[in-house]
Amino acid sequence: MENQKTKRIRGVILTAIGLKRLQAAIELAEVQENNGERFTQEELSERMKVSTKTISRLWSLTTGLDQRTLKFCFSAFNLELRKEDYTCSDKSGECYRSLDYDHQEDVNISSSQHHVVETERRQIQNSTKDCSSYQSLANVLKYPSGPVPLDSIYYIPRPPIEELAYREITQPGCVIRIKAPKEMGKTSLMFRILARSKALGYRIVSLDFNQVDVAILSNLDRFLRWLCKSVSVQLKLEPKLDEYWDQETGSKVSCSLYFKNYLMESVDTPVVLALNELNRVFEYSELAQEFIPLLRSWHEEAQQEEIWQKLRLVMTYSTEFYIPLNLCQSLCNVGLPLQLPEFTHSQIEELAKRHGLNWQQSKETEQLMAMIGGHPALVRIALYHLCRQEISLSQLLQQAATEAGIYRTHLRRLLVILQENPNLVEAFAALVSSEPSIYLEPMIAHQLESMGLVKFQMDGISISRELYRIYFSKHLSNSRLRVIYSSNSRHKTFTSSSI
Repeated sequence: MENQKTKRIRGVILTAIGLKRLQAAIELAEVQENNGERFTQEELSERMKVSTKTISRLWSLTTGLDQRTLKFCFSAFNLELRKEDYTCSDKSGECYRSLDYDHQEDVNISSSQHHVVETERRQIQNSTKDCSSYQSLANVLKYPSGPVPLDSIYYIPRPPIEELAYREITQPGCVIRIKAPKEMGKTSLMFRILARSKALGYRIVSLDFNQVDVAILSNLDRFLRWLCKSVSVQLKLEPKLDEYWDQETGSKVSCSLYFKNYLMESVDTPVVLALNELNRVFEYSELAQEFIPLLRSWHEEAQQEEIWQKLRLVMTYSTEFYIPLNLCQSLCNVGLPLQLPEFTHSQIEELAKRHGLNWQQSKETEQLMAMIGGHPALVRIALYHLCRQEISLSQLLQQAATEAGIYRTHLRRLLVILQENPNLVEAFAALVSSEPSIYLEPMIAHQLESMGLVKFQMDGISISRELYRIYFSKHLSNSRLRVIYSSNSRHKTFTSSSI
């Protein structure tokens, strides 16, 4: 009889459903048994009774495991393996138990990926025999627009940002402020904070200010009533605004009493209130002058009143828009600020790998970063087009800063913002045509940095990425500049009074 160990090794891989079930069980165990801290790879290995190499295969969805091993992994977290949790890793559809899986080729996808993997990756593994995995990926890959879904392999953690947020959300009455220019991943991070909060048993309310009517944003009373009703509906509570609204005490007091005496009293668990695109409020100065201090007061009340400790705030706002100084100060001193960094060299290589690109020698990564740095959205867009084999890397870089390039929409948006602010456009035009770095008035420098256009260095301000220098040198070349030379420095100095 043929020795079983000499049989061709075939196995099964997790489906998106299976990964979600297992991930949820792991997160619950982390909360209940590990104070919300993530299990290390070694801790998971010991608990599941499998090797760390096997765990890497488990998350990768590229190498089959035998069903017995899969059962070990599930049973370690009190789960029963179901048919919908796995699928055949062999294209023929024939599933065999792999008795010697530790000798299979290991696919080196980061073992730190404790995030569920998107359905598209499963589609790739089940593609027809006539298509390679690379071609299949190009066929099913969606254009990178908007936040990265929770079940996507294309979300790259940026330590220690996520862990800081996960710890902070467990603190009574906390406030988490996620700020960054557009397309840096604010909403993607918020989604993951909310998912962790849900795993902790918290109630979730998510509001996007981009969905609020202008008529509501233009009136404080209407806005606060909208806020109270929206929170009530998402908490599945009957709106009772008229019982708490009093014209004599005012809208803000009425809103606070509604939250304190009705909403918070009606729930037994913490409520995470997510306010996405808070910068929309800044566009309405009268509303912002009233609403931002109100949020601050709720946070301060939580320091002395237990009922307010149930409310945890998560706010995202873009730094591309001007925030009045008094509002900025009101926000800056509240809660945990999370400034999203750009991707590192190794993070871009990992993301390229997940797109099916073999950038082992680092040359391609260095070439891409030389043009766009580590900007998350710009990196994703580049990898999308390269993965689809629509363009070579050299062609992409050559066209990047042109109207025919893949970044034209991103660049046009920044150009419009600059052109609407004469002080900024002249200062930035001077920087584009200047020496490697110059000095700008702090307020102007801050606004340009908030847009992601510049970065601070020891000897002044410089353009944040070569893509911007090339593009804006063409489109801002006609801007009128007035340059003041500092008598004590070789650097050029620009102030708000000089431009």
